Amino acid sequence: MEVAVLFVVAYLFGAIPFGLLVAKVKGVNIREHGSGNIGATNVFRVVGKRWGVFTFTLDALKGFIPAFLFPILGNVDPAMRNEYGVLFGLAAIIGHSFPVYLKFKGGKGVATSAGMLLGIAWVAVAVGFVCWAVCMVLSRYVSLSSIVAAIAVAATGWLHSDYHIVIKVALTALALLVVWLHRANIKRLLNGTENRFGKKKGAAS
Repeated sequence: MEVAVLFVVAYLFGAIPFGLLVAKVKGVNIREHGSGNIGATNVFRVVGKRWGVFTFTLDALKGFIPAFLFPILGNVDPAMRNEYGVLFGLAAIIGHSFPVYLKFKGGKGVATSAGMLLGIAWVAVAVGFVCWAVCMVLSRYVSLSSIVAAIAVAATGWLHSDYHIVIKVALTALALLVVWLHRANIKRLLNGTENRFGKKKGAAS
């Protein structure tokens, strides 16, 4: 029962639309500007760099706190904390991507996923970040960089011998979710209409 309650709390916590709230403080309805996405990238483009970084940090914490702290709060077996961390972290990511507060239309979960992974699999996060940074420098596409990072994280999970099978499967499911949520971006990448980072209009990742 305690685990079930924490799962619901993780979802509701993850569903908090920080990007929407941060932009609203600045007098902007983020859903009416840029790509219309509530994620950190669109806030970065529309509201400003400082507020985009702030939003990314808040969205990352939505994944980190459930993954790292909720297993401790739930008094789960220490040997199973990472596995439960995956469960609670995924609940937060689902909440971010499909928030009940916004009729299940949310962000794409990249920052929240990074936060969750930092709490349970920091090596995979490090590899994913490096891949994201390299792809970003070479392509300037946030969406492509996010997809590449998600795939790299999943691959690292399977190559890392210390990760439990539950974590490996969760990282794979997470990568598939990120790719699916970027399906519109993929279409634009293929037909050459996706905006590179730094432009005010177009799709955010």
